[in-house]
Order: sequence, then structure tokens, then C-alpha cells
Amino acid sequence: MQAQFAAAKIGKYATSESGDTLEMVERPSGGLSFVLVDGQRSGKSAKAISNIVARKAISLLADGVRDGAVARAASDYLFTYRAGKVMATLNILSVDLLSQSLVIVRNNHTPVILVQDREIETIDDPVEPVGIRKAIRPSIHEYPLRAGLAAIVFTDGLMYAGERSGQCLNIMQSVEELLNAGPPNPQEWASHLLNCAMELDEGRPGDDISVLVMCILPHDSNDTRNLYVRMPLK
Repeated sequence: MQAQFAAAKIGKYATSESGDTLEMVERPSGGLSFVLVDGQRSGKSAKAISNIVARKAISLLADGVRDGAVARAASDYLFTYRAGKVMATLNILSVDLLSQSLVIVRNNHTPVILVQDREIETIDDPVEPVGIRKAIRPSIHEYPLRAGLAAIVFTDGLMYAGERSGQCLNIMQSVEELLNAGPPNPQEWASHLLNCAMELDEGRPGDDISVLVMCILPHDSNDTRNLYVRMPLK
């Protein structure tokens, strides 16, 4: 098997900087973790908040701290650093080779879309954002790694795309259409969902939008690791 990841993101229209932060780190016991944070408000102030949370989470993951404990510690850190006056949403998506599992940690009111055996489900148990008080608990779900497993993590900008015109994106329907179109392709899925949101927002996103897609696919006998990034320079 092989794990493939892809992300697509864009900032709120007419805002200088995206308040979403996405970071990646290799796990000391093997595997990769991705941290996606959406800071309160938008622009530079939101970016400062999301950077605080993401840096703390990445540092702890690199030290081998378990994902759930990382989320709790990052929340406590933000609460202490900003005296509980700001909040952020946090997702951690990990492929853990030690436990041979996909670990999904949520402190985000937006759901995570999970695909197993071509069945689509949502992970949407109630959670609180990080930083608002001490001892915030994350939602933690773990699934055995197997071919065909896929997860889609996103910030609320995707869920509320088109809200101004009363035509919100039906994410589940979009994922079903992608699944029926052929084998999972993380890059195509992430780009398609972002493009659908952009169309509903008429090219002017009402909020920062980030989409992260992970798929477990059959091994293709190529043992190299690849990373592809495209970032416009303004």
C-alpha cells in the first residue's frame, strides 16, 4: 500500500493573508502527520493565532507525543498565551506506521469525510475549538490502514461556500461524484472541491478555504517519496 496526500487552499477575498495554516511533519516512529488550523477572524491576526497552534502541535508530534495529547496541549498553550481571548479550530491527520492506522483528531465543528469500502460517512461528533478554556478534549478516531481508505479534512470556508447566494456546497454529494468517477486521486479531489467552492463564491471566497485529502492506494512498486507544492507569488 501507499499513502497519498494533497491539499488545496485559498485565502478570503480581498484579505492580505490566509488565516489557515497547514503543516506537515514526519513521525519519529514512522509515518506522517498533517496539522490544519483555522485562526479566529481573518487576515494577519488569524494567521498569527493559527501559527501559534500549528507550531506547538508540530513540535510535539515531532517529539513523539500522541495525537490526542498534542491537541490538548496545543489548546492549553493557546489559552495560556492569549488568556482565553481567542480560539482556533484544529485538525490532525496522521498515518501512523507504528500502529498501522489512520488517526483523525478534531477540534473543529466542520466534519471529516471518511471513505471506507466505497462507503462515505462523516465524523461529526460534537467538539469545541481550542484555546477557549483549559482541558479542551478532542475527538479522536482511528482506522486500520487498508487500500481504499480516504479522508477529507477542511476548514469551514468550504462548508459555507456560496452562503451569500443561498447555494451552499453539498460536500457529500461532491465526494460521491468523485468516488463514482474513478479511483481516488487526492490532488484531483482537493482541487475539485476547492474549485466547486470558488464557483459558488463567484471567485471571491467569503472565508479562507483549505482542503486536505488523504488516500491509501495499492502500492505501485515505486519506493520514492514525492512532494509537490504550487504557491502563487504576489
